[in-house]
Amino acid sequence: MNRRFQTYLLWGSHAPLSTLAGGGLLIMASSHLAFALVVAGALVWVYELTAMVVFFAKPFFPQKGKIIVLIFLSSLIGSFYLLLFWLASPFLAMGVSYVIMLIPGYCIGSDLFGRLNSVDDPPMLREVLLKALLEAAALGIFIIAFALIREPLGFMSLSLPGGATGIIQLVEGYDEDSILPIRVLSTSVGALLLFGYGMAIFRNLRNQYHGENRR
Repeated sequence: MNRRFQTYLLWGSHAPLSTLAGGGLLIMASSHLAFALVVAGALVWVYELTAMVVFFAKPFFPQKGKIIVLIFLSSLIGSFYLLLFWLASPFLAMGVSYVIMLIPGYCIGSDLFGRLNSVDDPPMLREVLLKALLEAAALGIFIIAFALIREPLGFMSLSLPGGATGIIQLVEGYDEDSILPIRVLSTSVGALLLFGYGMAIFRNLRNQYHGENRR
């Protein structure tokens, strides 16, 4: 795969923590580990299937309105994932449906397919699928990592998808009457604070990376 794409995955302008583009997904999906795992799976599903369809149907895409077609296509793929998950676990699907429906917009907004088509040598299907997988997995891993911080510290619990209610509690939560300063991490404000620290660390590492490459 083109080296530019490899470095772009972690240090490019559309890397998961380089902008606020994926901030909404990260904040809303990382409140519980169970939600984070389902959304990470949805990211891989939407990116991979959209990339596959675009690869084979590219000659039939209209020159005008291509973005609209891509959004419709990825939204249809995301809706199918949500439907399958709804049949398996309706209660959990209700908790993550609003997040999953944001994924197609993030997928198209990342301009993945435009970047793949801008290279001199058209990539093979394997390269397209690998790039889509890595880009989706990068954000998915960040969401899971944030959930592993927010849920144990904010709720004093840990959950996984499954069970009759859609969520299996591995560790029980704290008493509702207790007041813990660290509980702020369970709120959107705490998630934004955590996201801000993550962006600061990311930008510091990216600057070090680019500084070493200039030598």
